[in-house]
Amino acid sequence: MSNFKVLIVDDERLSRRRIRRLLALEPECEVMGECANGAEAVAMLNRSRPDILFLDVQMPELNGFEVIDALTELKPLIIFTSAYEDYAVRAFEVHAFDYLLKPFDGRRFLESLHRAKSRILLDRAGTADTRLFALVESLSKAQVSPDRIAVRNNGRVVFVKLEEIDWIEASDNYACLHCGRETHVVRETMSELESRLNPAHFLRVHRSAIVNLDRIKELQPWFRGDYRVILRDGTELTLTKNHREKLESRLLLGASR
Repeated sequence: MSNFKVLIVDDERLSRRRIRRLLALEPECEVMGECANGAEAVAMLNRSRPDILFLDVQMPELNGFEVIDALTELKPLIIFTSAYEDYAVRAFEVHAFDYLLKPFDGRRFLESLHRAKSRILLDRAGTADTRLFALVESLSKAQVSPDRIAVRNNGRVVFVKLEEIDWIEASDNYACLHCGRETHVVRETMSELESRLNPAHFLRVHRSAIVNLDRIKELQPWFRGDYRVILRDGTELTLTKNHREKLESRLLLGASR
């Protein structure tokens, strides 16, 4: 008898076939079914209880997050699969166990599967922290600002903590996250990033620059009401007049107007 029941949910037949082929290497795993869209997945999950769910993010009918939100029964251990790193942070916000970035190799897949099996065995023994498996009641609730940003790097996802970011620079449809001597590039516009960042810690000082307020060392008057923003590492940015009032109020500065 198999110890682990697995459900595969992916709208791409080749992806489902590849996951099934990799699972065949693990005799303790039984594929209890495959679903090609989110609606099929919800129907199956509400009448059966797999131990592990391999869940694609972008699918017709319902996407992966909507599938999670629609579940009414006990949730399985969820491993997201996606060709896009953009959803990684959100996946972990809903307490997914892992996030596989397509195209993942067999070693990465089996590594995730083995860890999942170990976690399930601990859970069955009553020693796992079940809070790790708690999923949010509804993704429509107000979202909390993330504490990290997912960055794709050589086929893997690297998580950059917001507290490590000194400032962010616009580069066409990309953004450069300057973190000390390291720079990470994400495919996201400044407006998109700004909407996700906590305004108590990050503020746009220029159309092409967002700064971590904790990194500001001083402000120096410049031309036409603009200011020079000097960071602790010596980086100099321009604070335009349109953004000056917001920055002064955040820093509680008594600068003359």
